[in-house]
Amino acid sequence: MSPTVSAADPEPSPSEAGSRTDSAPGSAPGTAPDSAAGTASGSGARSGAGATVVRGVGLAVALGALALLALASVWLGSKDIAFLHTWDVLWHHDGSDDAVVIHEYRIPRTILAMLVGASLGLAGALMQALTRNPLADPGLLGITMGASTGVALALTWFGITSVLGYVWLAFAGAAVASVVVYALGSAGSARATPERLVVAGAAVTAVLFAVNSGLMLTAPDAFEEFRRWQVGSLSGRYYDVLVPVLPFIAVGIVAALLLVRPLNALAMGDDLGRALGAHPDRIRVAGAVAITLLCGAATAAVGPIGFVGLAVPHVARFIAGPDQRWVLPYSLVLAPTLLVGADLVGRIIAPPAEIQVGIVTAVLGVPVFLALCRKRKLASL
Repeated sequence: MSPTVSAADPEPSPSEAGSRTDSAPGSAPGTAPDSAAGTASGSGARSGAGATVVRGVGLAVALGALALLALASVWLGSKDIAFLHTWDVLWHHDGSDDAVVIHEYRIPRTILAMLVGASLGLAGALMQALTRNPLADPGLLGITMGASTGVALALTWFGITSVLGYVWLAFAGAAVASVVVYALGSAGSARATPERLVVAGAAVTAVLFAVNSGLMLTAPDAFEEFRRWQVGSLSGRYYDVLVPVLPFIAVGIVAALLLVRPLNALAMGDDLGRALGAHPDRIRVAGAVAITLLCGAATAAVGPIGFVGLAVPHVARFIAGPDQRWVLPYSLVLAPTLLVGADLVGRIIAPPAEIQVGIVTAVLGVPVFLALCRKRKLASL
């Protein structure tokens, strides 16, 4: 008998056979599963590109806000000058009293506020990235107080009163304080955890504060100058202060920005970072040098200013995520925005007197930082 074909098992048509072949495992490129994966990959790429655009737009908006605040800082002050006249003499120095006020007093003060803010913001972001400590801050870890001790020694022991003279001792004090804090935080068999570093920083800060007080008692003549400097103020800081610290701040900013990609590699851990071609020890040394330059120059210029280096990097991560390619640029822009705005508020809130910028940053910044902590946990490092 000739074989029969069962009606329940009809022979597949060519189109059905092709469809089954395309859906089989291990099929060639261009099949349905690969097409779905390609679609998902393309969607992820578009999402990443969209996030980059959003972050870039946010950074541009922050830059615009900084420019507007800087213009307002040049315009507003104890002496009333019409805005149109301010704009005119800003570009054409006509030798008038208003032009002198704008060019000799307000412009250098505004530029110095931006440079100091950028220094503190970058230093805080670097410290938090290098130590993986969300509480790392030049003030909390004793670096600012170390720079203050250097300045106190310059004023009392050596009689140095120029910024270019005592900035070197500020660098030395900041560097020594950072080494001592890390040594205390990593003493014994335990590693330097964020909590241990903060405790060590508090201890070093207390000791150095006592040293500074003792130095002032031995040199009453230097006490008044040190008192005005210690409160953290931009008042009376003009080109004679701006020009000496400008090269140090510029080098520190460039060094910090060059560490953007290495810091991302280091965030994965030392072993994986080395596998990606990073050198953890070199990165930490370069970061320490940048932090010392930024903190030492900023503190020597205007005195110790707290909060900026602690909170601004958290705001940057809240906006842009943990990627250091965005955290550092955002900190570079947001920190001077905060400092220029705080200085402007201090100048106009109680004319003709001024409230020092170090006080205003604490009053304005601490509630914002507390609200950020309540709304969302600190962004992971």
